[in-house]
Amino acid sequence: MPTFPSDLFAGQRFAVLGLGRNGTPAARTLAAMGAEVQAWDDGEAGRASLNDTPARITLAPFDSLNGFDALVMSPGIPHTLPKAHPVAELARKAGVPILSDADLLFQAVRKAGSKARFAGITGTNGKSTTTALLAHLLREANVPVAEGGNLGPAALSLPLLPDDGVYVLEMSSYMLERLETLHFDVACLLNLTPDHLDRHGDMNGYAAAKAHIFDRMTTADLAVIGTGDDWCRRIAATLRAQGVPTETISGTDTQTDVHPADGMIVDRDGPIAQPGATLPGAHNAENACAALAMALYLGVPRETLAKGIGTFAGLAHRQKLVTIRDGVAFVDDSKATNADAASRALGCYDRIVWIAGGIAKAGGITDLVPYFSRITEAFLIGRDAPEFAQTLAAHGITYRIVGDLEHAVPQAAAAARRTGAEVVLLSPACASFDQFPGFEARGLRFAELVEQLAHDREES
Repeated sequence: MPTFPSDLFAGQRFAVLGLGRNGTPAARTLAAMGAEVQAWDDGEAGRASLNDTPARITLAPFDSLNGFDALVMSPGIPHTLPKAHPVAELARKAGVPILSDADLLFQAVRKAGSKARFAGITGTNGKSTTTALLAHLLREANVPVAEGGNLGPAALSLPLLPDDGVYVLEMSSYMLERLETLHFDVACLLNLTPDHLDRHGDMNGYAAAKAHIFDRMTTADLAVIGTGDDWCRRIAATLRAQGVPTETISGTDTQTDVHPADGMIVDRDGPIAQPGATLPGAHNAENACAALAMALYLGVPRETLAKGIGTFAGLAHRQKLVTIRDGVAFVDDSKATNADAASRALGCYDRIVWIAGGIAKAGGITDLVPYFSRITEAFLIGRDAPEFAQTLAAHGITYRIVGDLEHAVPQAAAAARRTGAEVVLLSPACASFDQFPGFEARGLRFAELVEQLAHDREES
């Protein structure tokens, strides 16, 4: 496997603000490629990640960005709305571009002489599963692949791939609004529902940020777009008018270019593959359509796709089966941090004991009303449990505010036995930061408590 030259960015200066999952690898990698880097984090814990003072990295706050080639800001730090960070304002005054680390990965790959292709995936929901599935399908075809970005390793921690390699990048709206050169050979927009509106102002701003994934595409590239909402349909129409080859996908609409039919994913040339048990529901059918369409464009043979999709293990915290106990399935869908994501799991089961709550997004769970008839009982946790309780009560759904998972899991298990529900589903429709560092920790705690149920039963 080739490696990035140590003088690739020699003579260039980069500012890095935010030393978390993205910023620290960015600072270290840029320095390892010969650049001079000044890095800073407003928190002491972040700054500690560079306490070993690597060569060519200066750890110091910024008072000017004059003379820098670019500012790399961690995705969560705003450069416009709701209020620009002061360092972003310094960049504007100095005329310094504010870039995503994914953009610098693209620059580094091309400067190193590699012709490796880039595949990008975005959308409000489903992008992590689609990213992981596409990378899996490429590996099954023995294609050199590296996946990361918003999922897994930060973009600038990915290795240099050879000419026949493919970078598979999950792209958040925060990353997409900071691109200057990155050109995706194939890119997918799965869906759009309201999210991150404080950062983008409104849905127009959010949709515009997501549409940046198609910037710089040509007639030789491929755009893959879901058709489940007006925003995506308009973006697809715009791309086609610009001459960009565009394929539509759907988990339900058989009028799209790639869609399910009789249990198979099909396109205009016929059946491609049959999704396995790790891809349940219409939303995962949409994810599979996207990954298969992209893989076909990237040259993976149909027979490899048919075989490879059956060996996909799925992703943690996305409708992941923890165990089946006494005929009840315990499902970890902790990644469902908004109502739209939760709807995808709620739609997969007929009788559900639902664990939900945390920090709600705008609109709460009102959009989930069509699924309430499936809920035999709800157990609410976290800060916005009272808000959810009001919505459930207004529709006659039995619920209990229990505060935390420690109380929710055993009570939900008992409720499932009492009501004959087939599944206890953790699909919170909320962010987790009121009680956990992130959705991963929330899902892991759920699994621990489910396992504890068996231990407690053995001792009783």
